[in-house]
Amino acid sequence: MNIELGPHERLDDLVLDGMKVIQRDDQFCFSLDTVLLAHFGAVPHGPALDLGTGTAAIPLILTARGAKKLTAVEFNPVMADIARRNVAINGRDDRITLVEGDYRRIRDWAASGAFAAVYANPPYREKSRGAYSDVDGIRRACHEETATLSDVLDAVKYALKYHGRFRMVHITERLADILEAMRARDIEPKALQMVHGRPDKKAKLFLVEGIRGGSKGLDVLPPLIVHNQDGSYSDAVNKLYGKL
Repeated sequence: MNIELGPHERLDDLVLDGMKVIQRDDQFCFSLDTVLLAHFGAVPHGPALDLGTGTAAIPLILTARGAKKLTAVEFNPVMADIARRNVAINGRDDRITLVEGDYRRIRDWAASGAFAAVYANPPYREKSRGAYSDVDGIRRACHEETATLSDVLDAVKYALKYHGRFRMVHITERLADILEAMRARDIEPKALQMVHGRPDKKAKLFLVEGIRGGSKGLDVLPPLIVHNQDGSYSDAVNKLYGKL
Protein backbone atom coordinates (compact mmCIF):
# COMPACT_ATOMS: atom_id res chain seq x y z
CA MET A 1 0.00 0.00 0.00
CA ASN A 2 1.61 3.22 -1.21
CA ILE A 3 0.03 6.12 0.69
CA GLU A 4 1.21 9.69 0.38
CA LEU A 5 1.43 11.43 3.74
CA GLY A 6 1.49 15.16 4.35
CA PRO A 7 3.09 17.25 7.11
CA HIS A 8 2.33 16.02 10.66
CA GLU A 9 0.76 12.84 9.26
CA ARG A 10 1.49 9.23 10.11
CA LEU A 11 -0.03 5.89 9.16
CA ASP A 12 -1.35 3.76 12.02
CA ASP A 13 -2.64 0.21 12.11
CA LEU A 14 -6.34 -0.13 12.93
CA VAL A 15 -5.62 -3.83 13.63
CA LEU A 16 -8.91 -5.05 12.13
CA ASP A 17 -9.13 -6.37 8.55
CA GLY A 18 -5.62 -5.08 7.85
CA MET A 19 -6.97 -1.52 7.79
CA LYS A 20 -4.75 1.54 8.15
CA VAL A 21 -5.63 5.06 9.25
CA ILE A 22 -3.91 8.35 8.60
CA GLN A 23 -3.60 10.51 11.71
CA ARG A 24 -2.01 13.89 12.45
CA ASP A 25 -0.01 14.80 15.52
CA ASP A 26 -1.53 18.31 15.52
CA GLN A 27 -5.11 16.98 15.56
CA PHE A 28 -7.04 14.68 17.87
CA CYS A 29 -6.10 11.03 17.32
CA PHE A 30 -8.49 8.19 17.99
CA SER A 31 -7.85 6.09 21.07
CA LEU A 32 -9.29 3.12 22.95
CA ASP A 33 -12.57 4.87 23.78
CA THR A 34 -13.28 5.03 20.04
CA VAL A 35 -12.63 1.31 19.68
CA LEU A 36 -14.84 0.50 22.68
CA LEU A 37 -17.72 2.52 21.27
CA ALA A 38 -17.47 0.95 17.82
CA HIS A 39 -17.79 -2.50 19.42
CA PHE A 40 -20.59 -1.57 21.84
CA GLY A 41 -23.89 -3.22 21.03
CA ALA A 42 -25.01 -5.26 18.06
CA VAL A 43 -24.00 -4.38 14.51
CA PRO A 44 -26.55 -1.92 13.08
CA HIS A 45 -28.49 -3.49 10.21
CA GLY A 46 -29.93 -0.24 8.92
CA PRO A 47 -28.26 3.09 8.07
CA ALA A 48 -25.96 4.33 10.85
CA LEU A 49 -24.56 7.79 11.54
CA ASP A 50 -21.32 8.80 13.27
CA LEU A 51 -21.38 12.36 14.63
CA GLY A 52 -17.95 14.02 14.58
CA THR A 53 -16.19 11.11 12.93
CA GLY A 54 -12.61 12.43 13.17
CA THR A 55 -10.43 9.88 11.39
CA ALA A 56 -13.50 7.76 10.50
CA ALA A 57 -12.27 5.03 12.85
CA ILE A 58 -15.76 4.21 14.15
CA PRO A 59 -17.39 3.62 10.75
CA LEU A 60 -14.32 1.72 9.56
CA ILE A 61 -14.49 -0.61 12.57
CA LEU A 62 -18.23 -1.02 12.05
CA THR A 63 -17.65 -2.14 8.46
CA ALA A 64 -15.20 -4.74 9.80
CA ARG A 65 -18.03 -5.94 12.05
CA GLY A 66 -20.39 -6.20 9.09
CA ALA A 67 -22.20 -2.85 8.85
CA LYS A 68 -23.15 -1.97 5.28
CA LYS A 69 -24.41 1.62 5.20
CA LEU A 70 -22.79 4.37 7.25
CA THR A 71 -22.69 8.15 7.14
CA ALA A 72 -19.82 9.97 8.86
CA VAL A 73 -20.03 13.72 9.47
CA GLU A 74 -17.06 15.93 10.33
CA PHE A 75 -16.97 19.70 10.84
CA ASN A 76 -13.17 20.21 10.92
CA PRO A 77 -12.02 20.40 7.26
CA VAL A 78 -8.58 18.99 8.11
CA MET A 79 -10.11 15.94 9.76
CA ALA A 80 -12.78 15.60 7.08
CA ASP A 81 -10.01 15.32 4.49
CA ILE A 82 -8.23 12.66 6.56
CA ALA A 83 -11.49 10.75 7.10
CA ARG A 84 -12.23 10.81 3.37
CA ARG A 85 -8.77 9.49 2.57
CA ASN A 86 -9.01 6.80 5.27
CA VAL A 87 -12.27 5.55 3.79
CA ALA A 88 -10.68 5.45 0.34
CA ILE A 89 -7.40 3.74 1.22
CA ASN A 90 -9.31 0.99 3.01
CA GLY A 91 -11.71 0.45 0.11
CA ARG A 92 -14.82 1.36 2.11
CA ASP A 93 -16.23 3.96 -0.29
CA ASP A 94 -19.16 1.69 -1.08
CA ARG A 95 -20.22 1.51 2.57
CA ILE A 96 -19.21 4.86 4.13
CA THR A 97 -20.40 8.28 2.97
CA LEU A 98 -18.45 11.27 4.31
CA VAL A 99 -20.33 14.51 4.96
CA GLU A 100 -18.15 17.55 5.60
CA GLY A 101 -20.39 19.77 7.65
CA ASP A 102 -21.89 20.77 10.98
CA TYR A 103 -24.20 18.26 12.63
CA ARG A 104 -25.89 21.14 14.38
CA ARG A 105 -27.31 21.81 10.89
CA ILE A 106 -28.22 18.18 10.23
CA ARG A 107 -31.57 19.23 8.77
CA ASP A 108 -29.68 20.63 5.79
CA TRP A 109 -28.44 17.22 4.64
CA ALA A 110 -30.45 14.45 6.30
CA ALA A 111 -34.10 13.56 6.69
CA SER A 112 -35.64 13.25 10.14
CA GLY A 113 -35.54 9.67 11.41
CA ALA A 114 -33.22 8.56 8.61
CA PHE A 115 -30.92 6.43 10.78
CA ALA A 116 -31.33 3.15 12.64
CA ALA A 117 -28.31 3.89 14.83
CA VAL A 118 -26.32 6.98 15.80
CA TYR A 119 -22.85 6.96 17.38
CA ALA A 120 -21.16 9.83 19.21
CA ASN A 121 -17.76 10.23 20.85
CA PRO A 122 -18.16 13.94 21.57
CA PRO A 123 -15.93 16.42 23.39
CA TYR A 124 -15.93 15.34 27.03
CA ARG A 125 -15.31 18.66 28.76
CA GLU A 126 -17.47 21.73 29.02
CA LYS A 127 -15.78 24.79 27.60
CA SER A 128 -14.89 26.23 30.99
CA ARG A 129 -13.60 23.03 32.62
CA GLY A 130 -10.41 20.99 32.50
CA ALA A 131 -6.94 21.60 31.11
CA TYR A 132 -6.81 23.21 27.69
CA SER A 133 -4.50 22.21 24.84
CA ASP A 134 -2.76 24.98 22.91
CA VAL A 135 -3.38 23.02 19.70
CA ASP A 136 -6.70 24.09 18.18
CA GLY A 137 -7.64 20.73 16.65
CA ILE A 138 -6.99 18.84 19.88
CA ARG A 139 -8.65 21.41 22.14
CA ARG A 140 -11.85 21.54 20.07
CA ALA A 141 -12.10 17.75 20.07
CA CYS A 142 -11.80 17.66 23.87
CA HIS A 143 -13.83 20.72 24.87
CA GLU A 144 -17.30 21.86 23.82
CA GLU A 145 -16.15 24.84 21.77
CA THR A 146 -18.08 24.06 18.59
CA ALA A 147 -20.79 21.70 19.86
CA THR A 148 -22.25 21.18 23.32
CA LEU A 149 -23.76 18.02 24.77
CA SER A 150 -27.19 19.51 24.05
CA ASP A 151 -26.20 20.03 20.40
CA VAL A 152 -25.14 16.38 20.16
CA LEU A 153 -28.37 15.06 21.62
CA ASP A 154 -30.54 17.42 19.57
CA ALA A 155 -28.89 16.02 16.43
CA VAL A 156 -29.41 12.47 17.70
CA LYS A 157 -33.10 13.08 18.37
CA TYR A 158 -33.57 14.42 14.85
CA ALA A 159 -31.55 11.67 13.13
CA LEU A 160 -32.86 8.56 14.92
CA LYS A 161 -35.88 6.68 13.67
CA TYR A 162 -38.46 5.50 16.20
CA HIS A 163 -36.87 2.66 18.19
CA GLY A 164 -33.48 3.52 16.68
CA ARG A 165 -30.43 3.09 18.89
CA PHE A 166 -28.07 5.78 20.16
CA ARG A 167 -24.62 4.79 21.45
CA MET A 168 -22.12 7.07 23.14
CA VAL A 169 -18.92 7.01 25.20
CA HIS A 170 -18.34 9.73 27.78
CA ILE A 171 -16.76 10.52 31.15
CA THR A 172 -18.45 9.32 34.34
CA GLU A 173 -18.61 12.74 35.99
CA ARG A 174 -21.23 13.73 33.40
CA LEU A 175 -23.27 10.52 33.57
CA ALA A 176 -26.23 11.92 35.50
CA ASP A 177 -26.56 14.93 33.21
CA ILE A 178 -26.37 12.72 30.13
CA LEU A 179 -29.04 10.26 31.24
CA GLU A 180 -31.33 13.16 32.14
CA ALA A 181 -30.69 14.89 28.79
CA MET A 182 -31.37 11.66 26.87
CA ARG A 183 -34.71 11.15 28.56
CA ALA A 184 -35.66 14.77 27.92
CA ARG A 185 -35.37 13.97 24.21
CA ASP A 186 -37.33 10.71 24.37
CA ILE A 187 -34.15 8.63 24.12
CA GLU A 188 -34.57 6.09 26.90
CA PRO A 189 -31.31 4.79 28.42
CA LYS A 190 -31.38 1.00 28.03
CA ALA A 191 -27.82 -0.28 28.58
CA LEU A 192 -24.92 1.10 30.60
CA GLN A 193 -21.38 -0.23 30.95
CA MET A 194 -18.71 1.31 33.15
CA VAL A 195 -15.11 1.27 31.89
CA HIS A 196 -12.34 0.81 34.46
CA GLY A 197 -8.64 1.33 33.70
CA ARG A 198 -7.72 -1.46 36.15
CA PRO A 199 -9.75 -3.84 38.34
CA ASP A 200 -9.07 -1.80 41.49
CA LYS A 201 -9.63 1.65 39.96
CA LYS A 202 -12.84 3.60 39.78
CA ALA A 203 -14.49 4.01 36.39
CA LYS A 204 -13.63 7.13 34.43
CA LEU A 205 -15.54 6.32 31.23
CA PHE A 206 -18.88 4.74 30.45
CA LEU A 207 -20.71 3.42 27.40
CA VAL A 208 -24.45 4.00 27.09
CA GLU A 209 -27.12 2.89 24.66
CA GLY A 210 -30.51 4.51 24.39
CA ILE A 211 -33.56 3.76 22.28
CA ARG A 212 -35.72 6.47 20.74
CA GLY A 213 -39.17 6.00 22.24
CA GLY A 214 -38.04 2.98 24.24
CA SER A 215 -39.75 1.67 27.37
CA LYS A 216 -38.23 2.28 30.79
CA GLY A 217 -35.71 -0.21 32.14
CA LEU A 218 -31.93 0.14 32.29
CA ASP A 219 -29.57 -2.83 32.14
CA VAL A 220 -26.22 -2.28 33.87
CA LEU A 221 -23.72 -4.56 32.14
CA PRO A 222 -20.66 -6.12 33.77
CA PRO A 223 -17.78 -3.60 33.98
CA LEU A 224 -15.24 -3.50 31.19
CA ILE A 225 -11.68 -3.66 32.54
CA VAL A 226 -9.05 -2.21 30.20
CA HIS A 227 -5.77 -3.29 31.85
CA ASN A 228 -4.67 -6.16 34.04
CA GLN A 229 -2.77 -5.38 37.23
CA ASP A 230 0.54 -5.73 35.34
CA GLY A 231 -0.50 -3.06 32.84
CA SER A 232 -1.16 -5.43 29.93
CA TYR A 233 -4.44 -5.28 28.05
CA SER A 234 -7.23 -7.40 29.47
CA ASP A 235 -8.70 -10.31 27.54
CA ALA A 236 -11.80 -8.19 26.86
CA VAL A 237 -9.75 -5.53 25.09
CA ASN A 238 -7.53 -8.01 23.26
CA LYS A 239 -10.66 -9.61 21.83
CA LEU A 240 -11.70 -6.28 20.37
CA TYR A 241 -8.36 -6.05 18.60
CA GLY A 242 -8.69 -9.61 17.32
CA LYS A 243 -5.80 -10.88 19.42
CA LEU A 244 -7.74 -13.64 21.17
